[in-house]
Amino acid sequence: MDRRKRIAFLSEHAGPLALLGSEDAGGQNVYVDEVSRNLAHLGYAVDVFTRATNPETPPVIDWSPGVRLVNLPAGPLEFLPKDRLWPLMPAFCQAFLQFMRNDGARYDLIHGNFWMSGWVGLELRQRLGIPLVQIFHALGKTKQRHQRAADTSPPERIAVEREIVRQADRLIAQCPNEQRELERDYQADPRRIAVIPSAVNIERFRPVHRAEARRRIGLEPDGPTVVYVGRMLPRKDIRNIIRAVALLRRQSDLPLQLLVVGGETVAPDPNATPEIGVLQQLAAELDISERVHFYGKRQPDMLRNFYCAGDVAVTTPWYEPFGLTPLEGMACGRPVIGAAVGGITFTIQDGITGRLVPPRDPAALADRLHELLTRPEQAAAMGQ
Repeated sequence: MDRRKRIAFLSEHAGPLALLGSEDAGGQNVYVDEVSRNLAHLGYAVDVFTRATNPETPPVIDWSPGVRLVNLPAGPLEFLPKDRLWPLMPAFCQAFLQFMRNDGARYDLIHGNFWMSGWVGLELRQRLGIPLVQIFHALGKTKQRHQRAADTSPPERIAVEREIVRQADRLIAQCPNEQRELERDYQADPRRIAVIPSAVNIERFRPVHRAEARRRIGLEPDGPTVVYVGRMLPRKDIRNIIRAVALLRRQSDLPLQLLVVGGETVAPDPNATPEIGVLQQLAAELDISERVHFYGKRQPDMLRNFYCAGDVAVTTPWYEPFGLTPLEGMACGRPVIGAAVGGITFTIQDGITGRLVPPRDPAALADRLHELLTRPEQAAAMGQ
């Protein structure tokens, strides 16, 4: 019998499989994938539980040595936005218990990811007597504060988060800012919080010579280049980057170009990813369409070529709980300009590994872009 300690990862909407599929995966998917793999390398057995969304996907997938993906039936077998999943969580919990009965698995620890899986984790903790470690990836109070009317979270979210904070055996905060939010907004016991910054896979994200990276993606070898890699959402504020590039084009003779990498499809499709259409229209209005190149979705192993094709990586969201893309750009040896919000203020050391700028301030971003693009030795030192 397998005597390894077994861990149940709960991640109702964000499993590793989405990294390879059509859904636009974010930091939670990467976290679940990398942490589960590395726990398995340490000798643990890990089962990752997510909601089944495709009838052709097997219920159980041997994902990597020591890691299984378990797709639990809860609601329709189709993709649903995460803010519509809350009513399905009792069924998700029952499906987990049924899997345990059928599989004979016994778990030593539950790791909840996001607030809905945290609720399921509390139910299982109470029924099975298994300790719960919780990471939120984003907190409802913070999202509400920043997104206001645009926040589509279910009204129960914050009350559920409070109960998770009160009962979970350990809480993981990804940066000191999140720790402060847990203590201030949710009255979390600081003794049960561990600050563990999320990390980056430095085998996947590593420096590639700029000319070689540009050759691989079919880009001309010369010319100052800014790169954005990430999800195509309004809160990521790629519009701010396009405005800054347009402003810098008017203020200087730099022949710079912007690479925008991300979306729901490989070919940039405004129908599949509406934000791409908004960005294309904005670039046209600012008369820089020929300077902004959209690449659509790319697989994780290809992303380093895009980071390394750029001289500077940029991410200026107006709301970001932590943010993994700055780490990816830094691991690829590029200076990163980031908005001074959330975890980005913890990740980027201003003037050392990159620059911090106010959110929603294209003029400030244009100034910092000009600084790094005209001072290649400084940019290289930050990237190094």
